[in-house]
Amino acid sequence: MTKAVTYNNWSEISETFSIQDETKGAKSVLEWAYSNYTEGKIIYASSFGAEAIVLIDLIYQVKKDAQIVFLDTGLHFPETYDVIDKIEARFPELQIERKTPDLSLDQQAAEYGSALWKRDPNQCCQIRKVIPLREALTPRDAWISGLRREQSPTRKDTQFVNKDDKFHNIKICPLIHWTWDEVWSYIRERDLPYNELHDHNYPSIGCFPCTQAVGTDGDSREGRWSGSGKTECGLHSK
Repeated sequence: MTKAVTYNNWSEISETFSIQDETKGAKSVLEWAYSNYTEGKIIYASSFGAEAIVLIDLIYQVKKDAQIVFLDTGLHFPETYDVIDKIEARFPELQIERKTPDLSLDQQAAEYGSALWKRDPNQCCQIRKVIPLREALTPRDAWISGLRREQSPTRKDTQFVNKDDKFHNIKICPLIHWTWDEVWSYIRERDLPYNELHDHNYPSIGCFPCTQAVGTDGDSREGRWSGSGKTECGLHSK
């Protein structure tokens, strides 16, 4: 039976985790999450970027048959699908669902016009990411995310355990204190597969029409929706 985690004590829960261990609290947070939420009530929504690879390895140490959902927009880079295949081979017990939108790309073009991501990227993200995640989270009480505080100014106040007003549940973020260098040190030490686009100046990887390589300066979200003023797909905005 799931232990009750009410919306008035989530901030206090975040403060109970020590960040002094070798995972900066991440593994302890995951152990808490999987002990407090029963089978089918918690899921990891994974992008299969660098942070996701670290989280998957840590999750596997805690719960080998954990449920993971990947929002398959139909617009991802081939390298993203390649790394998912490699992760499935490396961690065969994990339950990875590739969730697609209700509208195919052809149906979306017929209803909203071609290349919606150019004219209205928010609407495109709503159709291809936000709605599918809402469907995945509806039967669940909590979800796990790879947000880190240093990723961007909009994420600097993220806690280990967060009230999620958008999806009306709890969002758990084990990696909030990790730096980009620590993410990569872990990947290399564990010899984990990762998206090869990271080797070509793609720190944050989303759909190919809306993701570009970046320079050495700026936050890790710089290459997403470049020139549009958009910084989030909508999964983590209120």
